[in-house]
Amino acid sequence: MKILDTDTCVAILRGRGHVIDRRAMEPGTVATTWMTAAELYFGAAKSAAPEHNRLLVDAFLATLPVLEPDPTAARLFGEAKAFLQRRGTPLADADLIIAAIAVARGAAVVTGNHRHLARVPGVVVEDWLR
Repeated sequence: MKILDTDTCVAILRGRGHVIDRRAMEPGTVATTWMTAAELYFGAAKSAAPEHNRLLVDAFLATLPVLEPDPTAARLFGEAKAFLQRRGTPLADADLIIAAIAVARGAAVVTGNHRHLARVPGVVVEDWLR
């Protein structure tokens, strides 16, 4: 399973052909998280055309599963947040939520933000943006 991070979803919504093609070629399940969905709706709401962009987000999210955290992801979130704080390299909660859901599901996170997410124990990162 591949879990699309916000930056990858935005690239698809903006019509970046190589990212769209890469998604189409993926043989397994491609999903995203409720956190990414929330970030996409936030971006739509603050845009110059909020209603139009909300409809685009609605249509995009209808094409893939939107995963919610479960108790395992909640535990992994807490452990990763504590680990990163102890190391002095904290990460935003949104990124940690996405990473925890991916680790709990045994999925790779598809993101251009590999430098940050790769710090989370157990996270596998793929970059379709380059």
